[in-house]
Amino acid sequence: MKFTQFLKTKGANAAIFMGIFYAIAMLGIFLPGYTAIPGNIDKLPIAIVNEDAGEYGAKIASQLQVNLPFKEIETGLTNKKALKDLEKNDLGLVVHIPETFSADMKNGETSSSIDFTINEAGATVVSSTMNSIVTEINNQLSAQFSQQTAQDVLMNFNVPEKQAAEVAENIETAYVGNVVTINEIPDGMHNNMLPMFLTMAGYVGAMIGSMQLVGAFKASRKKASKTRLFIYVQLIALVIAVVSSLVATGVAYLINEPSGGDLFFSLVGQQTLNYMVCFNFTAISIFLLGEGGMILNLPILFTQTLANGATITREMMYLPYEWMSHISPMYYSVQAYFANLYGSISPSPYIWSMVAVGAVAMLINIIIVAIFHKPMSVYVPATDAKNTTEITA
Repeated sequence: MKFTQFLKTKGANAAIFMGIFYAIAMLGIFLPGYTAIPGNIDKLPIAIVNEDAGEYGAKIASQLQVNLPFKEIETGLTNKKALKDLEKNDLGLVVHIPETFSADMKNGETSSSIDFTINEAGATVVSSTMNSIVTEINNQLSAQFSQQTAQDVLMNFNVPEKQAAEVAENIETAYVGNVVTINEIPDGMHNNMLPMFLTMAGYVGAMIGSMQLVGAFKASRKKASKTRLFIYVQLIALVIAVVSSLVATGVAYLINEPSGGDLFFSLVGQQTLNYMVCFNFTAISIFLLGEGGMILNLPILFTQTLANGATITREMMYLPYEWMSHISPMYYSVQAYFANLYGSISPSPYIWSMVAVGAVAMLINIIIVAIFHKPMSVYVPATDAKNTTEITA
């Protein structure tokens, strides 16, 4: 066989197509999606809670509203409500100015400071960005108050204003910003990315499993009814889900060492659900298009890698990625893992959302099998070895 003849074979053509398609799909999805960092940082919602009745609190709150690079700044929330929204990742940052702030600053006291609260149990870009912004804010306020406060103190002792201004430059900073971190994640990028990696391990395994099991479903059509085979496919997927979830969680415990024995079984349960939901989600295109359905599954996988909320929040996503996050099993799985592993809220809303996605996906698969997979003759051996019975199923 000549090279040109081999080049024309089905396998060679498929390899060429997939190489080109994979490059276009991956780069065409990832690169535009990641332009949201830092381009869409301004879409993150934050809250400024000013409880200070003095002049400093109102002035700082006003300056922050003007100068902070965020379009959505909540100012009408109580500190309790703002912190609750922060725990649910509905806010990216809470700035709290206490009621005694102005008085303390005028007296040169550092016992009262502005609290900047950040939630680490969420998209990595949010916590890192907020830390950088808070550092810059504190540097500016520190420079501002180090001189202003010292000058006020000296003038209270009848030191002339001009002399007070000169002496103020040599006095230590009176303002100290208080950065508060809730739901801290242990050091190491492997801890930050654990929710995403656990989810992807289940998703990719389920995607490949759906191709193999749907292939077995089609190859066995003459040996059993399509209803029976569909049930077999789901049962085998469930067995794989349980076994692979035990292995995946075990590996996570060996490397990341999350605490708590009860958490182990919770993670196994979620990972099992994750596999089953992802299996039925990815099986839709396979039941509908056969092995060619993998061509559709790949860009869907790439899109969910950005739309799962591990790196950027929904507020930062461009519309196609945001739309995908609402139907994506990966998004709900990642958020549930953040809540389960590091958060202070219940993962139940995300778990139930995964259940809903999985139920809808399985229903779609049942409809596809019922409508598009036509009945076939099934040969069942009779009691007499010389005879067979033919039925249609």
